[in-house]
Order: sequence, then structure tokens, then C-alpha cells
Amino acid sequence: MNRLSTLAVLFLALAPAVASAHHSFAAQYDANQSVTLQGTITKVEWMNPHTYFYVDVADDKGKTVTWAVEGGAPNVLYREGWKPTSLKAGDKVTIMGSRAKNGSNQINATSFKLPDGRCVFAGTSGPGGTGTPNCTVGRR
Repeated sequence: MNRLSTLAVLFLALAPAVASAHHSFAAQYDANQSVTLQGTITKVEWMNPHTYFYVDVADDKGKTVTWAVEGGAPNVLYREGWKPTSLKAGDKVTIMGSRAKNGSNQINATSFKLPDGRCVFAGTSGPGGTGTPNCTVGRR
């Protein structure tokens, strides 16, 4: 088998796994459940098919709750001006997005207000993921 054939077979073998790892916005998130989180980044996962940011947020009773925040793919974030070092553990942020349909502490982000005050797109496919980033949504 030549090299090109080997690569084609490998691609076809891996394609279903990659496709199943990716999901549509509407399958997992509710566009009518807007959430704004203010908290501290605890972990960053800069990988395909989506970046993930984990943020500690104080709930209504003052208890710290960790939220998983899905962002766009790394190549989309690069085009928006992000770098893997744009957010790191310990950074204070405000994040706007849509909550997971299952009610878990997970959102699909649309905008981030970075520690330096810039408002940037999250690069996601959900509503508000393109156009002018909005960092003034209601608070959680």
C-alpha cells in the first residue's frame, strides 16, 4: 500500500470518531437560556473540536461552583485574535453564553470579557457567536 492509500484508510477509520465527538449547538444548548458568568479561570483545554475553559463562579449562596465553558475550535479563535495563552488559570473573566439543555453547569460561550477589559468572540456556532461581541448581558 502506498503512503497516500495508507493515509486515506487512516482518515476513513478516524472520521466517524471525530464526527461523533462534534455536536450541533441545538442538540446540547438552549439559546433561550442566556447565562453570564463572572469568575476565575481554573483550567484551559486548547484542543479540537472545541476549546474548553473551566471557571469557578460563586453561586447565589456564595458557594464556589465550577462551570465548563465550550468555546470555538482553536483555528476559529486564532482568527479572532486569541492565542493559547490568552486566558490562563487565575485570570478573572466574564463569559456570556447559552446554558446546556440538561441544566448542568456548562455553557456554550458567545463572548468573553478578558482580564485586560477587551470583549472578544468565543468563536462558537451558537447564537451571538458572530457579529459584535456582547459583554453586557445580565449577571449570574
